Amino acid sequence: MGLTLYDLLVRDPDNVSSESLLDRFLEYVADRGMTLYPAQEEALLAVLEGHNVILQTPTGSGKSLVAMAMLFVALARGRRAVYTCPIKALVNEKWRDLCREFGPDNVGLSTGDASVNRQAPILCCTAEILANIALRRGAQAPVDDLVMDEFHWYADRDRGVAWQVPLLTLPQTRFLLMSATLGDTRFFEEELTRLTGRPTVTVNGSERPVPLEYEWSERPLAQTVERLLAEDRAPIYVVHFTQAEAAESAQDFMSLPLCTRAEKEQIAAELETVRFNSPYGPEIRKWLRQGIGLHHAGLLPKYRVLVERLAQRGLLKIICGTDTLGVGVNIPIRTVVFTRLCKYDGEKVKLLSARDFHQIAGRAGRKGFDEKGWVVVQAPEEVIERKKLEEKAAREGRKVTRRKSSEPGRISWDRKTFERLITAAPERLTSRFQVSPGMLLHVLSRPDEDGCRALQQIIRRCHDSPRQKKEHFKRAWQLFRSMVNRNVIEIVPREQRDARGLPKLRVNVELQEDFSLDQTLSLYLLETLLILDPQSPQYALDVLSLVEAILEDPEPILWRQLERVRAEALAAMKAEGVPYEERMERLEELEYPKPNRDFIYGTFNAFAERHPWVGQENIRPKSIAREMYEGFRSFDDYVRDYQLQRVEGLLLRHLHSVYKVLKQTVPEPAKTDAIREMELYFGTMIRTVDSSLLEEWEQMRDPEYERRVAEERARITGQPVSLPAEQPGGGVTADPTTFTGLVRNRIFTFLRAWSTRQFEAALAELRAPEDAEGVPWTVARLESALETYLRDHVRLSMDPEARNRRHTHVLPHAGKDAKWTVQQMLVDPEGHNDWVAEWEVDLAASDAAGEPVMRLLRLGPLV
Repeated sequence: MGLTLYDLLVRDPDNVSSESLLDRFLEYVADRGMTLYPAQEEALLAVLEGHNVILQTPTGSGKSLVAMAMLFVALARGRRAVYTCPIKALVNEKWRDLCREFGPDNVGLSTGDASVNRQAPILCCTAEILANIALRRGAQAPVDDLVMDEFHWYADRDRGVAWQVPLLTLPQTRFLLMSATLGDTRFFEEELTRLTGRPTVTVNGSERPVPLEYEWSERPLAQTVERLLAEDRAPIYVVHFTQAEAAESAQDFMSLPLCTRAEKEQIAAELETVRFNSPYGPEIRKWLRQGIGLHHAGLLPKYRVLVERLAQRGLLKIICGTDTLGVGVNIPIRTVVFTRLCKYDGEKVKLLSARDFHQIAGRAGRKGFDEKGWVVVQAPEEVIERKKLEEKAAREGRKVTRRKSSEPGRISWDRKTFERLITAAPERLTSRFQVSPGMLLHVLSRPDEDGCRALQQIIRRCHDSPRQKKEHFKRAWQLFRSMVNRNVIEIVPREQRDARGLPKLRVNVELQEDFSLDQTLSLYLLETLLILDPQSPQYALDVLSLVEAILEDPEPILWRQLERVRAEALAAMKAEGVPYEERMERLEELEYPKPNRDFIYGTFNAFAERHPWVGQENIRPKSIAREMYEGFRSFDDYVRDYQLQRVEGLLLRHLHSVYKVLKQTVPEPAKTDAIREMELYFGTMIRTVDSSLLEEWEQMRDPEYERRVAEERARITGQPVSLPAEQPGGGVTADPTTFTGLVRNRIFTFLRAWSTRQFEAALAELRAPEDAEGVPWTVARLESALETYLRDHVRLSMDPEARNRRHTHVLPHAGKDAKWTVQQMLVDPEGHNDWVAEWEVDLAASDAAGEPVMRLLRLGPLV
């Protein structure tokens, strides 16, 4: 590796000149074998002169290098810098890049999921975190220089306010706004100069490192892709706007000859590094072996990362994905193929905006590899079909009867739409400002400032129209009055204020350090937890229902649940002879499972009366995590049961969200042993399916994660602390609590299969085929053991109480023998609990295998 920017830092911030910094940065550029484009040079000089900079240049033209220059200058001059971008995964990726360039001690991370070294001189964070800092500290916020990457997110309907807030609250800050698709920037030039008093320079660049060539195709998609392959235009990213269409295309392309033998061998070697252990895994692996990648948000993270890694090595010839490509996903490609020019925007199907089109199309062409990139747009299917009929009729010497080009009300496009998008400038960015309870609480919490006046100033400065500002003031007053009435905000008596008359207000909300004030429904969760009875046998499940109710609805999963409910109800009504019309009416009234619905809706309505600002929020009772937990359903079982293969990543994200709320939002005093057991259950399941989400989250939240888990292991096992030199995290046994969860998960998976007479599946969970006496376990032996058990017991219980940790006993071996004996009591409805499943767990072998290596010693009555 060559020079890093940290190597080139000037160590004396008081005696550093712009000229010396420029020379050192150019040395870095030369060491990397790069040549600056004119737009980069202009932006770099403006940064060194201390100006605000708005950088609008095409994708791949080196905007990130200018951002690096600003951070380099800030660090050299002892200034605090912040780098923000829209997606947590991109923030994490940028954080790692910055750590490599500036050293880990100089770079912090904060995403809401993770917080590491947050007070570092360079902070990498999401826009929402930055907005919270700006609202709470204002002109006192430690943000001297700010890079806002992908600034076109300013116009995002839901998240745009976070991108606007810094432009209203940070007069002390110097800004670098970057995007390929900002449109007209004159408004932002004026606003930044007005806010900061600094000159603002806009740098526009039209020069692409790899020019684009555009094509319109009236051939079927498969033929279009086959032609592009024949013309050596791979790798090809085929853009779909639904996940189902992306998967169908991947299957359709299986017949194409794509990879050489050598490439297939390289792919096979890469595939050996990933476990395709989810229901959708075999499909993903099948496509990858042929050089076809699938990429969308419904996939497990490990599969998406693998696709990106293979694409970066040039081993994938076709990638079928969604428009996530436009977000900045690191997939180098030569050709982008649009299957259509319209998409569902969350409310209705609309033609692509010029911004969306250019964001996606701009990813074509690999700098340093391609002389040009290609953008191909497919004509609508009816146009392609009509052309096929016309060609066939021409061959047969007859005419084709003209039909309407599309159904009434259907969104369509044509060559003129395509040509307009090529030349159209990105639309002007639209303000998405809104007043939220989180905004009020942050601003009114300012320690040395009149928060009310500061909030008024923010609303007056916002980029909305006078009429909209009037509505914002009205809502702010409503929120304020409600919070005062509920004693969330307290007016400080005059005699308690200082000579300046401060503080005028006191915010009485005491929340955990990582609690999100932006999530209004989390406040509902905290209030409602106080109503529940911790002594109730249903307490843990009731908490879980509340947790699920405040989370977004994973719609595809809920649709499948509703389909199941309706199918079962329909069968029952048919058996009862209910007339057809009545059956249809009853089916329309059915809902997917909503445990405690009346309690949740009732308490939420009462909460909304006390907090009028929640009118725009919706409580969403559901039972996905609860359904899994109550029945000890495995991830794979649940996916197969509801046919969720294409959205298994969505299920994992929902479970991860549940786990995070249980872990960081439910207060510790509200947690019983049953809730901690629930935490362990979901944490174990997430790790088993795809540990990348959870391990990254936990390790980034706690820089001492590795040492802490090693010390915990030493405490339990009595062995000295030993930090592994090579494997981060210390192997699968490094955290005893987590490893115990994995062991228990294996035990209960075995017991569930055994008790439901799935003896082959039960045997599959036994990694060692023999018991303590060397007698092999067989289907017949397991069946015989179950028959013996059922002579004296109604059934084996698998409910949450039966899975309570108090029924699991871990006995570490004495001495140097790195093994555990684990005794799992078998709980029955009558409470006899007189059988045990005893296991031996080999810790060293488990570390080597990356999963618990266990041997069933015996399964029978207590001796």
